[in-house]
Amino acid sequence: MSVSARLAELGIALPDVAAPVAAYIPAKVHGDLVWTSGQLPFVAGALPETGKVGDGHGFVPAADAQALARTCALNALAAAAAAVGGVDRIAGVFKVTGFVASDPAFTGQPGVINGASDVLGEIFGEAGAHSRSAVGVASLPLDAPVEVEVAFEIA
Repeated sequence: MSVSARLAELGIALPDVAAPVAAYIPAKVHGDLVWTSGQLPFVAGALPETGKVGDGHGFVPAADAQALARTCALNALAAAAAAVGGVDRIAGVFKVTGFVASDPAFTGQPGVINGASDVLGEIFGEAGAHSRSAVGVASLPLDAPVEVEVAFEIA
């Protein structure tokens, strides 16, 4: 099944490619891989939530951050597809790196980044299996709670 058919089956519409917020391009092809820049969880050009991920009042809950990581992964897929001439040219996922702006006491970064890994697995099946890093950081651009970059394999 093609990637576009699988997206339709899942009811997922890829977003428009997010405009860069600094001096970079959204994705770059190298050999049989397309590497995305870090993707923030933009929805229609805006961040739906900002702040640090953690437990308690004033923090972005881990479940919300996991949903934001899913959005980041879809933004990454859109950027990669634009760079290679269409989503059906993407064969699978090679590497995911996720950054979580975290309260210092928060240690659930892997669970947050599962939001990205899980949706890529739903879309690509076995070809969605990937290596991964999930890192807690002090802050992210625009006070985003999550940022994800992905290296995709090109068909």
